[in-house]
Amino acid sequence: MTAQDVQTAVQAYIQHHTMSNPHAWSLPFFSIPLPAPLSLHAMMLLLCSFFLVFIFGVLYRKDGRAPRGLTNCLEIFILFVRDQIALPNMGPEDGRRFTPFLCTLFFFILGLNVMGLIPVFGTATANVNVTAALALVTLTFMIGGGIYHNGVGGFVKSFLPHGVPWPILIILFPIEVIGMFVKPFALTIRLFANMLAGHVVIFSLIGLAVSFGLKAAVPAVAMACGIYFLEILVAFLQAFIFTLLTAMFIGSFMHPAH
Repeated sequence: MTAQDVQTAVQAYIQHHTMSNPHAWSLPFFSIPLPAPLSLHAMMLLLCSFFLVFIFGVLYRKDGRAPRGLTNCLEIFILFVRDQIALPNMGPEDGRRFTPFLCTLFFFILGLNVMGLIPVFGTATANVNVTAALALVTLTFMIGGGIYHNGVGGFVKSFLPHGVPWPILIILFPIEVIGMFVKPFALTIRLFANMLAGHVVIFSLIGLAVSFGLKAAVPAVAMACGIYFLEILVAFLQAFIFTLLTAMFIGSFMHPAH
């Protein structure tokens, strides 16, 4: 096999493991055919949903006693989302009301990110369609929450800052409307790009070992392991950032005066 063939094989391997396979779920020794409506990343969404339902529906125990084990670990994250994300950005009443939604968003994104670090699974959050769908949910709550709290008129007025002269408002109003859609777009690209880039770097470093032989294997694999452990931190960090920005965006539309 020539060097060009090796590089082509490495590129094909990276594309295979970073893109959603519409036909099969490739495992180490065999492949599982997927039904026509499902792709690999869609299967990851279903599996993550099943895992979360199982964890919180079966393993999570809330019986009035002091939490222990897994329940205690999960409650640390739940309280963090409530006290550090929901309440500061949405207020006491709305923060408590939106805590279940924000927790669901946080654990779902975290689950997808962590699954992507396990070789037999795929990284659904490295698919821009998945991150766009999550951001669309945020946009829906931004618009719905703003209209619910302030009415249609109040929602429209939130694009017109108080005290600004009307000639400037002619320019500022469309900019503010565009900004409403830029926010979920930024959520989409931020999560997608961070998750995709990390996996491409890891597979590229491993590809160096394959392309250039044993001399390059040790430093390349060592760097890949370092990036892998960094990606574990990124998995938590990106779930936190997406949830935090979601709370900030929704809160800003529900309480535009603040």
